[in-house]
Amino acid sequence: MPHSNGHAPVEAQAGDRRVSIAIWANAVLTAAQVVGGILSGSLALIADALHNFSDMASLVIAFAARKIARRPADARMTFGYGRAEVVAALINYATLILVGLYLIYEGVIRLIDPPEVQGWTVVILGGVALAVDALTAALTWSMQKHSVNIRALFLHNLSDALASVAVIVGGLLILLHELAWVDPAITIGIALYILFLALTEIDSPIRTLMLGSPPDIDPAAVIDEVRAVDGVADLHHVHLWQMQEHAAALDCHVVVKAACWPRVETIRQEIKAKLETGFGIAHSSLEFEHEDRAHKDAALFGDGDGRH
Repeated sequence: MPHSNGHAPVEAQAGDRRVSIAIWANAVLTAAQVVGGILSGSLALIADALHNFSDMASLVIAFAARKIARRPADARMTFGYGRAEVVAALINYATLILVGLYLIYEGVIRLIDPPEVQGWTVVILGGVALAVDALTAALTWSMQKHSVNIRALFLHNLSDALASVAVIVGGLLILLHELAWVDPAITIGIALYILFLALTEIDSPIRTLMLGSPPDIDPAAVIDEVRAVDGVADLHHVHLWQMQEHAAALDCHVVVKAACWPRVETIRQEIKAKLETGFGIAHSSLEFEHEDRAHKDAALFGDGDGRH
């Protein structure tokens, strides 16, 4: 759970400055690419600009989320504010999918009737974009090692760099060989790559918002570990989910053997210790049931019974 002590740590403030610089650099680049794409007639340049704009939006989301996540839990948000970043990420990925589909449509239209493209404008702005992408990647390199969200931004920047290289190559081919179809073809390629990134990454925020189990934790292994604790007869009504990016949680009903009921507090402590050391689950809510008075036909997962 996030905690706040009234001011952000020095490391967090330094990270905020890095993200802020990256936001402004991408904003200037996006504006330049849009203007250049319109003046040169290059749809590939506009496609790269839209990709950069989506990354700028992701940077803004990350910046805001870093601020919001430091707010402590309160009566309105008892789990804290960490999931604001997840909601924003889902919106961003959905927007990326729409942008990718639109660019494919525009690319196909221009393949049918290729427009005239000014190659030098494309090459120069593509080179500027590559420089900004390299700057953003450098700013987020160390931060991405400790944050899934920033790591996603870093990967986006790498994809931007690849897209910029493709735009430069397309501009050179137009200059050298007058291949007008190259620009819309590269546009479609960039769009397909955007779709690939969005569709592969959107699963994570959806899984979190749907209260899915953390992808790096095996629920069966967790259940086996709890069942192996001395005195535990069984467990049911298991809920394993990801509260925030680095915080997994578990609540369940634990059936305790009749002979071990006087040791229930010791059993609780042993289960919690195993959950934290073995799986990194620091937040667990355990409801204990006496073996003779346990739920009958209770489902292992969820809140229902085991009958079908």
